[in-house]
Amino acid sequence: MSDQVMLESVPLNALDRCDRCGAQAYVRAVLLNGGELMFCAHHGKEYAEKLKSVAATIIDESEKLVETSAF
Repeated sequence: MSDQVMLESVPLNALDRCDRCGAQAYVRAVLLNGGELMFCAHHGKEYAEKLKSVAATIIDESEKLVETSAF
């Protein structure tokens, strides 16, 4: 299993932190050069357009922030 596939298959958790501000990360960008960047939802949105040109994959789990009601 390649490192990239492994990074893409592991969900983000509370220990993953934004590389910009240190808040909980909800966006992971797996870079074309093999590295990765993680961002909170705010910074993920701020850098989304720039990331598209350097990322092989962008995993956005920010939907976890939306609370759903059972009513």
